Amino acid sequence: MFKLRIQHLAQAMLACYVGMTSACTEPVQETYREVQWPQPATTDAGTPSPWHFGEVAAVATTAQGSILVFHRGALPIMEFDVSGNFVRSLGGVSVSGGKVTGIAPENRAPGGSGYTAVYGPAGCYSCAAHSIRVDQAGHIWIVDATAHVVYKTDSDGNVLMQLGEVGVSGTDESHFNLPTDVAFGPDGTVYVSDGYASARIVKFSNVGQFLLDWGSRGTGPGEFGLPHNLVVDGEGRVYVTDRDNQRIQVFDSNGEFLEEWVGVGGISTLYITAEQQIWAGGVLRNLDGTVAVRLPGNVGGHGTTVAPDGSVFIAQLSGVVQKFEPVQ
Repeated sequence: MFKLRIQHLAQAMLACYVGMTSACTEPVQETYREVQWPQPATTDAGTPSPWHFGEVAAVATTAQGSILVFHRGALPIMEFDVSGNFVRSLGGVSVSGGKVTGIAPENRAPGGSGYTAVYGPAGCYSCAAHSIRVDQAGHIWIVDATAHVVYKTDSDGNVLMQLGEVGVSGTDESHFNLPTDVAFGPDGTVYVSDGYASARIVKFSNVGQFLLDWGSRGTGPGEFGLPHNLVVDGEGRVYVTDRDNQRIQVFDSNGEFLEEWVGVGGISTLYITAEQQIWAGGVLRNLDGTVAVRLPGNVGGHGTTVAPDGSVFIAQLSGVVQKFEPVQ
């Protein structure tokens, strides 16, 4: 434990030295510890067996406090209790097998996206699984990136509403182009980061009516390299990971640029807590961008959620879910 604390202190001092001032006040005490999760599966012989997830794209906490695992496998949505016991798999939604892939710089159109999708045999099973969220009313929302759609479902995964048109890309009021994430305002409005092949944020009413959009490709305020994730705080401010530009941009609810947090790295996951702090990868930040806590290790991640007991779950594309418990 002492060695780990010294390592954290050294990392904080280095970050200060290179000019990341938010790291200068970073706590170095051990506040979380990683524990095994989920519990092993059971073979026919009654012996333990590891879980074989595909790439785990996202995790979410249900209204009942269980954990949803959204992975790129044959049963893409699995539910576990907080301790890691398997509960069930959810049906109702078919996830596309298209695969988001990069475009080499020499093959990109001038000012164009660095991403596209491949379909058919070159894709993979449920590879479009990208984000899963649970709204204030307990509905489950799923982002199917390469199908260009966002689904709202009930607690069993049955579709209640669809944003976008399956298999049809676009950047108008009713289409997306490889969307990445979904978030919810305190008034029930819905925000979608239309990220890989587009570069905008789209806002809808709680019944799916288009309200507005903002953003374009670039590096300036209100422009995006890749808007990969977003969350909304209790005052309606929208926080967007601009992953390729390695920053987080902050907007008001009408898309007006407020500020940016630079030097945060290429973050692929955001989660806002009930206490109005934001997990940005393995770093917990206050709403002014300053660091409150870091999880042990360089966890990164592609999705985050927090259980009612304060445990933090991180989805990893390597095919695992990491659980970090608060240290009492």
